[in-house]
Amino acid sequence: MNSRFSHAWQALRHRNFQLFFFGQGISLVGSWITRVATTWLVYRLTHSALLLGVVGFCGQITSFLLGPLAGAWVERMPRRELLLWTQCAAAVQSLALAALTLSHRITLVEIVALSALQGVINAFDAPGRHSFLIQMVDDRADLGNAIALNSALANGGRFIGPALAGLLIAAVGEGWCFFIDGISYIAVIASLAMMRLRPAEPQRAHAGILEQLREGWNYVRGSLPIRTVLILFCVLSLIGYSFSVLLPVFAAQVLHGNARTLGWLSSASGAGALASAISLTLRKGIHGLPRALQIATAVLGCGLIALGFSHSLWLSMFLLVCVGFGVMQAATITNTVIQSLVPEDKRARVLSYYATAFFGAAPFGNLFAGALAHRIGAPPTVMLCGASCLAAALWYTARMARIQASLPARTASGDSTSSPSVSTLTVRSSDRKESPCL
Repeated sequence: MNSRFSHAWQALRHRNFQLFFFGQGISLVGSWITRVATTWLVYRLTHSALLLGVVGFCGQITSFLLGPLAGAWVERMPRRELLLWTQCAAAVQSLALAALTLSHRITLVEIVALSALQGVINAFDAPGRHSFLIQMVDDRADLGNAIALNSALANGGRFIGPALAGLLIAAVGEGWCFFIDGISYIAVIASLAMMRLRPAEPQRAHAGILEQLREGWNYVRGSLPIRTVLILFCVLSLIGYSFSVLLPVFAAQVLHGNARTLGWLSSASGAGALASAISLTLRKGIHGLPRALQIATAVLGCGLIALGFSHSLWLSMFLLVCVGFGVMQAATITNTVIQSLVPEDKRARVLSYYATAFFGAAPFGNLFAGALAHRIGAPPTVMLCGASCLAAALWYTARMARIQASLPARTASGDSTSSPSVSTLTVRSSDRKESPCL
C-alpha cells in the first residue's frame, strides 16, 4: 500500500518544500479564520447581502487591476525575498484589523480599505508563491505533486479554519480571530527564512515591463489549452465561486443559524475541496485532467442548483461538499495544466493571468451575487449561478478533445511525462498555427 501510493507525497522529500508545507499550513488556517470572521463581521454590522458583495469586490478588485503587472515585476526579483515581504505585510494587515475590532472602532469603511490592501498584497504574493514552487523541489518531476500537495494544504486550512472561526467568533468575537491570523504568519515567515536555496540570481529582463506584458499576453492567447482552461476558470470564478460571499445569508436567513452555522457551512465546502486536492495527489500524470475538469464543472453547477432548494443544514453541508470539490478540482487542474506547459521564462507572467482570472473575476462575481441576492434572494441567485456553470461545462466540452491532444505525450507505462518541455509535447498539425507555443 505504501509503495502503491508513495507518489502521493513524493514532493515532501525535498527539505525546502517540507518547510513551506508546514509553515504555510499553519498560516492558511489563520487566513481562513480571518476570511470567515470578516464576512460575519460585515453581515453583523450591516445585515446586507449587497454590502457583503461590495466588501468582497473591494478585497479582490485590486488584485485584478495589478495582476499582470505584478506577474511581470515578480520575474525581476528573487521569489523568497518577495514572499517574505508579502507575508510580513499580510501579518500587519491582520493585526491592524484585530486592533480596530478589539477596540470597537471598526467600521465598514475600514474593513473595505484593509480588504483592498490585502488584495494588493495578493496580487504580488500569488504569482510569486506559485512560481516559487519549482525552486522548492530539486526535481522537476515532482512539480505536479508539489502543486497537488499545495492545493491539499490550502484546502486543509479551508476545512479546519472556518470551523475554528465559528467557535472563536461565538466564544470571543471576531477581533481575536484576526489577531490569531496575524500571529500565524510567523510560521510561514520562519519557514521561508530557514530554506537553503541554490545560489541563483533572478534573470534580469532586457525588455521593459510593457514588452514583457505583451509577450506574456501573446503566449496565453496563442496557446489553445492554456487559453481555454483560463477562459473556463475565469467564468467559474465570475459565476461559480461567488456562492461563498452569500454563506452568511444562508446561515442566518435560510437556515436560521448563527456564526457557528456559518463555520459549519464553510468547513463543509472546505472538506469537499480537501477531498478534491487529495484525489489529485494520487494521480501520476496529467492525462485525463481535461475530462476531470469537465466533470468538476458539472458537479459545481449541479451542487449550486440543489443548494438553492435546500432548507436543511445537513443537506446544505453535503451539497457544499460537492460544490467545494468542484471548485477546487477546477482551480487545481487549471494550475497544473498551465505549469506543465509553460516555459520557465514565462512562468510568473502566465501564472499572473491565472491569479487575475481568480482574483479579477471573483470580485465582479461577488458584487453581482450580492446585488442579485439583495433583489431576488440568495437561493435563486445560487441556482442561477449553477445553471451558468453547466452552460460553461457544455462550452468546454466542445473544445476538450483538442486540449487533450495538446498535452505532453504519454510514457510507455501509460503515464504522462513528469517534466514536460516544448520538445516533448504532441501537437496536432491542425493546432500548430493556433498554438505556436506548443
